[in-house]
Amino acid sequence: MVDSIVYFFDLFGTMVFAATGAIKGVRNRLDFLGVIVFAITVGCGGGVMRDVVLDVDVALFQDYAYIIVCIVAGIAVFMLSPKIVKQWGLIQYCDALGLGVFTAIGCNKAMENGYGWVAIIISGVFSAVGGGVLRDVFSKEIPMVFTSDFYASASIIGAVAFVLLHNLGLGPDEVLFITALTVTILRIFGYHFRWRLPVARMVGEEKWQ
Repeated sequence: MVDSIVYFFDLFGTMVFAATGAIKGVRNRLDFLGVIVFAITVGCGGGVMRDVVLDVDVALFQDYAYIIVCIVAGIAVFMLSPKIVKQWGLIQYCDALGLGVFTAIGCNKAMENGYGWVAIIISGVFSAVGGGVLRDVFSKEIPMVFTSDFYASASIIGAVAFVLLHNLGLGPDEVLFITALTVTILRIFGYHFRWRLPVARMVGEEKWQ
């Protein structure tokens, strides 16, 4: 039962992230192929990075449902772009849910493969932010997770919560749900209240502005 729930939410998170990647492609004025590539990159990039790091079979190559979901999401965004791009605020909330789902699933996959708590946290964060990092690199931008918003931080906190909840003896479905919910809420709060991590100030910084 848990495996089927995890699979469903994995596909759901893939769809949400693929949509955000496609929207980024549309906003960057990419052509149809570029939008689809961005959808696949963001939808599957984090999972591929996670599986490579964990040295397990890459889910994308084992189940074509992932790439199909990305392509469908990319096409939908491309065809409906005038309406969808205007709903950027709503997309951010959906993205927060995807962030939570991918963090929880990434942590769960590392745990199922017998890795320790450090690998569990890294796996969760890679799953959640890896695709977005690749998207920003392709866009010739500094990855958003390093410069703005309470994004990667929310994923890290959620991954740590996953480890703690598991050690407390909670069931796997409860751990997954609470982790995903924690990350989602933190990300939504971060977006709504514009939370930022502190940035170091340089000596004579005013001269550079």
